[in-house]
Amino acid sequence: MAAMDTGDLEIPDQILDPWLGKVQGGSTVATLSGSIPMKFGQGHTMTFDIGEAEYVGEGANKGPSTVVPTVKTVKPFKFHKTVRMTEEVKWADEDHQLKAVEQVLSLIQPSLSRALDFGVFHGINPASGATVVAMTETLSDADSVAASGEPYEAIDDADRLVLANSCIPSDIALDPLFAAEFATSRTTDGIKRYPELSMQTAASVLEGHRASVSRTVSASGVSDDSTGIFAFVGDFSAIQWGVQRRIGLELIEYGDPDGQGDLKRNNQIAFRAEVVYGWGIANIGAFAVITDPSSS
Repeated sequence: MAAMDTGDLEIPDQILDPWLGKVQGGSTVATLSGSIPMKFGQGHTMTFDIGEAEYVGEGANKGPSTVVPTVKTVKPFKFHKTVRMTEEVKWADEDHQLKAVEQVLSLIQPSLSRALDFGVFHGINPASGATVVAMTETLSDADSVAASGEPYEAIDDADRLVLANSCIPSDIALDPLFAAEFATSRTTDGIKRYPELSMQTAASVLEGHRASVSRTVSASGVSDDSTGIFAFVGDFSAIQWGVQRRIGLELIEYGDPDGQGDLKRNNQIAFRAEVVYGWGIANIGAFAVITDPSSS
C-alpha cells in the first residue's frame, strides 16, 4: 500500500492502546483521579449517602434507613490539535510510515492531555485563553486560602477547608513555582525537607498528599487573566471524567482546515487529532484553592 494515500489514517494499535496512559503523563487531573467509561453526550453521575449503621438493642425495633442521592451532570467537551506539514512528509518511504505518525503524535498528544486540566481547573480554551461559557463548574470555584507564611501552612489551611466539608484532602496539584518552594527547601544541614516530591506530572508525595506538578494549575501564559492559583488541594476522586470518543488521526490533503490557507496552494498537508472528554465535579466542597496573596 502506498504511504499515506487515504484520507483517514487509523493509528496503529501499538500507538493507540497506550494513549490513555499518556493522558495521565500530561494531565494532573488524570494523574490524581482515574477515568471512568463514558458514552458520548451529556450524562449524569449519581452518588448515594446512606448514613451510618444503627445500633439495635436486644428485643428493640429496627428503625428506617434513608438513602440520599446526589446527581451531577457530566458534559462533553471536544478539543482538537491540527498540525500542518510540507507535502514531502506524504512522500516519505513506506518503511518510515510509523515513524512519521509517531512524530505527529508526539506533538499532538501532550496538548490534548493538558486540555483536560485547563477545562477542569479553569474552564478555558487552551488555544486562546478565553473562558468557555459551557464550562460552568471548575475547581477554581472552590473556597480559597492565601499562601502567606510558610508554604506548608497554606496546605494546612486548605486541608482544614476540605475537612470542614466532611471530605478527606488526599491530593494536591501544584504549579511548578509553588512546588519549587518545597522541592528546594533544605535543613541547615543541607538535607532536603521534601525528598519525595517530584517536579513532574507523574504522581509523587507532598505533606501526606499524592502530588502532581504542572503549569496547567496556574494556567500561566495560557489564561487571558492571571489566575493567581498556586495549588488545588482535595479529594480528586470527586472529579468524574472520561474519554467519550477515542482519538483519531486524520490526514487532510485539501481545503483550509484551520484558517491558514489552502493546503494545495501551499504544498502542505495537515494532520488533525480530536478527543471528546466528559467531566463533572461531584462535590466542589471536596476541594480548596491555594492562591498567591498578591493576586487578591
